[in-house]
Amino acid sequence: MRRPAARQSLRLLLAAAALWAAAVPGVWPGTRTAAARTAPAEDPYAALSPSWGGHLRLRGSLAWPDDRSVYQLVGTGTYLDGAGELRLKNQLFFGDWGRFETHYEAILLGGDAWKAGREIAALTGGQWPGGLFAPEVRTLSDDRRLMDLTHVIDDGTDGALYQRLDRLFLSVDRPWGNVRLGRQAVTWGSGMVFNPMDLFNPFAPTDVVRDYKVGDDMALVTLPFGENGDLQAVGVPRRNPETAALRWDESALGAKLRMPWGATEWTMLAAWNHENIVAGAGAVGYIGAAAWRFDATWTVLPDESPSGGYFSAVANMDVSWTGWGKNFYGFVEIYYNGLGVTEYSQVPADPDLLDALARGEVFTLGRLYLTPHVGVELHPLFNVYVTAINNLRDPSGIVQPWCAWSVTQDIEVITGATIYWGGDGTEYGGFPISGTDLWAVPADAAYAWVTYYF
Repeated sequence: MRRPAARQSLRLLLAAAALWAAAVPGVWPGTRTAAARTAPAEDPYAALSPSWGGHLRLRGSLAWPDDRSVYQLVGTGTYLDGAGELRLKNQLFFGDWGRFETHYEAILLGGDAWKAGREIAALTGGQWPGGLFAPEVRTLSDDRRLMDLTHVIDDGTDGALYQRLDRLFLSVDRPWGNVRLGRQAVTWGSGMVFNPMDLFNPFAPTDVVRDYKVGDDMALVTLPFGENGDLQAVGVPRRNPETAALRWDESALGAKLRMPWGATEWTMLAAWNHENIVAGAGAVGYIGAAAWRFDATWTVLPDESPSGGYFSAVANMDVSWTGWGKNFYGFVEIYYNGLGVTEYSQVPADPDLLDALARGEVFTLGRLYLTPHVGVELHPLFNVYVTAINNLRDPSGIVQPWCAWSVTQDIEVITGATIYWGGDGTEYGGFPISGTDLWAVPADAAYAWVTYYF
């Protein structure tokens, strides 16, 4: 159930006003004397040392859906799509005790794949949950978040235009640690492509550009631990998307302890997330010039869940080197997904896997994956990369070649492709959708992004 527009706007204004009131030095207790608070300021805004920035990004893509896929319902061929993204960033600094950060973004998107996705959704009536087999085409929503800071201006058959606040938080630095309140992003874990420890809006394995995670409304406390370690505690209140009510069974609460010990850095994690209990451990170390990382989690599911619980783990190693007069960088990563299956057509009958896929906690259907990556600096302003995600049980996989060109100090161009391979009945080669004559086949695609930073 969508929250009423008036209530949404009121909550947005109250949240911003409360954070602002807490942030302005004249209001925060103890930051000025009474006389200083009553004295006129020469330039209050300049005293906050405002910092502005952002980017304008244009994205274009071509996709070629398979004739056996669900796209056959509306016609296949070459799909052309485009998007524009504006992000404005502002920071206000309050001496040495804190800052207030805001990110505004406006996104315009649409094209053939968007239109086809809407038509397929109308034809299938949502019979496949979570967009598992049919493309899920929708704008970003705050239905689960504490604050509804997204405003959809237009959401039509051919495209959509919406605006939102992706960051809105107050950061307070004290001698004993740091507290951040509001919409922000936090990343836990050391995975390069897959990251089972990252419980809050993790990136998809195929995401090439990872400059900004989607923000969540949370309280984050970071305390120093020992000589070079730290303890992070986070609380993420969430709503039931159907009733808009705050629910404990939708929310998250967790802590992560990082402890350097000799040449190895150890991590311990404990969290409650969507009624799941998550315990994890990880380590980071070095072998010669290479760095290695390992993270493992055990997730205890609610009593009514068929699986009971599952194990996930990721391990990787990366290294930089020179050859043929060029700088190289590469890593290899192996990932185990304890919720994975072998009969992909039966995924709709697996509620535990479906829930994890819908919440963005899991992105794959299989169990074991190997991901090598290599990048070469052909010129200080031009780099080429190749990433391969391979399902070792099928086998099948994804190959992602891409390049980044810094055209000027402020303009970057990224071009690349996502290519799927595998035989019939495999995860990425395609498999039949039970009860239909359609197949789940991912579409090969090529893309180009142009970003202007300011």
